[in-house]
Amino acid sequence: MTVSAKERTAVGGPVVPGLVVEGLRKRYGDHTAVDGVSFSLAPGASLAIVGESGCGKTTTVRMLVGLERPDGGTVRLDGRDRSALPRGRGERLARAREIQMVFQDPYLSLDPRVTVSGCLDGVLRLHSGLGPAGRRARVAELLDQVGLGAREASALPRGLSGGQRQRVAIARALAVEPRVLVLDEAVAALDVSIQAQILELLGAIRRESGIGYLFVTHDLAVVRHIADEVLVLKSGQVVETGPAARVLDAPQHPYTRLLLDSVPHRSRPLPGR
Repeated sequence: MTVSAKERTAVGGPVVPGLVVEGLRKRYGDHTAVDGVSFSLAPGASLAIVGESGCGKTTTVRMLVGLERPDGGTVRLDGRDRSALPRGRGERLARAREIQMVFQDPYLSLDPRVTVSGCLDGVLRLHSGLGPAGRRARVAELLDQVGLGAREASALPRGLSGGQRQRVAIARALAVEPRVLVLDEAVAALDVSIQAQILELLGAIRRESGIGYLFVTHDLAVVRHIADEVLVLKSGQVVETGPAARVLDAPQHPYTRLLLDSVPHRSRPLPGR
């Protein structure tokens, strides 16, 4: 579950703060895309950021991973400030390893000319000190972790299904052993049966690795199966946050109720659940 940014100590030693975002702001000209967004994510927890298109959720996570610069506020991971510009290539790579992002359409984020094994090997060459044999072993380990094998390793992205491509994108993100994995509408382009498989995979990875998840989605039916807590954005501002079960079953803000009322059959479980 998420923890307060002020919570620093506990019986038996200090609390690991994880990701702490305070007062995040972003403007584009006269438009305020993100306005004072604050939240925290404990190690190994899962937080869903939800809202309609244009609510600021993607801009928020793009600032977390460094694809956009905030106009105000702070982003800290384990107490280290990520808000300022990185000093040199080494710090940029270190920050990239800490927070990785999986996008909605893996076909657009994968190089169509590079095989799956080549894609993963390239990440390892950039971010690890492994030699060729070590990288081959790590590639095989990553593919096994996401349910892929030798056939997929030698394939180009166009030779894979949508679900397989998303598994490759997840493996690529896991290759650098991030502290936080941002999933931006990561199952939105998949059919419901494949969604269920990817969500099951993500749940298993989180249990085994202790990675924290930030799950950006408009699909509240999916939220129930992936998130410990939910943060609701409207026009760039947080209007409600709390445990997923409470927010989804007893929402307190009218906008959250509107979102839930607009989802048909939201109580219907995903296949396999």
